[in-house]
Amino acid sequence: MPAILQLGCTIQCPHGGMVIAVPTNAHVRVGGAFALLQNDPFTVVGCPFTVGPKPQPCVKILWQAPAVSITVGGQAVLLASSIGLCQSAEQIVQGTVVVSGVQTKVSGV
Repeated sequence: MPAILQLGCTIQCPHGGMVIAVPTNAHVRVGGAFALLQNDPFTVVGCPFTVGPKPQPCVKILWQAPAVSITVGGQAVLLASSIGLCQSAEQIVQGTVVVSGVQTKVSGV
């Protein structure tokens, strides 16, 4: 079973931009930090991606494949196996996130 993502794990876009998570969950902790949910806001900062001469940085993450049996406040938790699609301001998918530093004490499906 894959681990549940928590605030404090490192999430980056494929171009090296850092992802800032703003957890809406203030009750459930995994590995000592708040569990991240599918509908939490995730903002990408510092993405250097360009298409030709046009800057096209990743700015937000759209998550797919969250947990199917674990929710917090009715929202699905994110798993290490969840797929984070990096999107530009024009909502163009530009790759998937790279996640590291995930807690290993709590897992789910």
